Amino acid sequence: MSSHREAPEIANDPVADNTDVYAFVSPDRTDTVTIIANYIPLEEPAGGPNFFQFGDDVVYEINIDNDGDGIENITYQFRFQTKISNPETFLYNTGQITSLNSPNWNVRQFYSVTKIKNGATRLLSSGLASPPCRIGPSSTPNYPALAQAAVHRLTSGETVFAGQRAEGFYVDLGAIFDLATLRPFQNLHIFPMPAEPGVNTSKGFNVHTIALQIPKNQLTRDGAMPTDPKAPRSIIGIYASASRRKGVIRNGAQGPDTESGPWVQVSRLGNPLFNEVIVPIGDKDRWNALDPKDDSQFLKYVQHPELAGLLPVLYPGVFPNLAALTAVRADLVAILLTGIPAGLIPGFQNFTGPTPADLLRLNMAIPPSSSPNILGLLGGDLAGFPNGRRVFDDVVTIELRAIAGVTYPLINPAFKPDAASSVITDGLTPKDNNVPFLTSFPYLGVPNEGFNNPT
Repeated sequence: MSSHREAPEIANDPVADNTDVYAFVSPDRTDTVTIIANYIPLEEPAGGPNFFQFGDDVVYEINIDNDGDGIENITYQFRFQTKISNPETFLYNTGQITSLNSPNWNVRQFYSVTKIKNGATRLLSSGLASPPCRIGPSSTPNYPALAQAAVHRLTSGETVFAGQRAEGFYVDLGAIFDLATLRPFQNLHIFPMPAEPGVNTSKGFNVHTIALQIPKNQLTRDGAMPTDPKAPRSIIGIYASASRRKGVIRNGAQGPDTESGPWVQVSRLGNPLFNEVIVPIGDKDRWNALDPKDDSQFLKYVQHPELAGLLPVLYPGVFPNLAALTAVRADLVAILLTGIPAGLIPGFQNFTGPTPADLLRLNMAIPPSSSPNILGLLGGDLAGFPNGRRVFDDVVTIELRAIAGVTYPLINPAFKPDAASSVITDGLTPKDNNVPFLTSFPYLGVPNEGFNNPT
């Protein structure tokens, strides 16, 4: 995942680990925005008898900043409760699960949704059912129907889903974290091997997803529909987070643990790969605990990313111009921390102001593309990453090429990117997933099942 196991502490707490955040104008309901936050990285589908689930002791939040100060104006808060029907069996289910109220389903989760807007708190709904995990053809024979039954339309106008989905983020983790090896170009690596196609290491795994579809006029600062791409009110910044209680007393055999004190943020995610690749290991845990408004202290890591210095070393002679580029990477600052100002890309901007904050920025006035390009802005598609992020966007390739210098001419037209910067990739596309994306909410594909496990 784009933020899987990215910091030492959260790597030991997967149930609270943000893995991916997506935000885009809904292609089938263009008056709405869909925001997706994934948690629990690399779920093995055959995870029984204790299948994966959200944490009852975690507060999950989707946060929206609509005035450009790096502070959320709107927060959707999710709390989960697990109910066990029969504690005298070890089984997750005792027969086929054919509905959300099936008596055969032993371990169920329900959740509440609370909206906090400009300090005012409102409970939108409670007792909403999550679907079961996808076990196999005997236990969950018609899983798409079960999942669809768990899509809830709230009276406040939002549509919500919380449950298991197929991992949609395609990435060659095995190669990338082996000294930044990129299989299609590994013949050029400092430790060369024959070039070969990329391998989607996350193929066949699942995640747990919280998805929201929200009317656009509920997201703007003044309640108006965003229609002008040049208007500041058309831009929102999004991040997801997870929090735990500050104090925990382990009661052991005497009963459940006792929690107390304020909620403490333990994980957050805006742009993909930010904490994973940009922030050094000594600051990763602290980054997870801070709010985006405090990100100025991490500015230097964006201005001079470590990976940009490693690429010329690991691929000798391939990136001579990048090796000579020692200037502040103002292009990456714009992409990741402030949004892209008007004038750099014709017809586009998602600038939120000078406050550096790791937020996934979306210009809601730009409609979905009729011919989407998985390279987003780099492919001439104004509706794609880093203008929000769609489930199919190739964020690994986009960010690799940006770090390799392909976006620096936006700031300094005299700079000539290396030829390799426009073709560098880990070699994967959405076709390397074994589960297709959906064309409607919640857009991520049905989970991989434990019985027919493709991993």
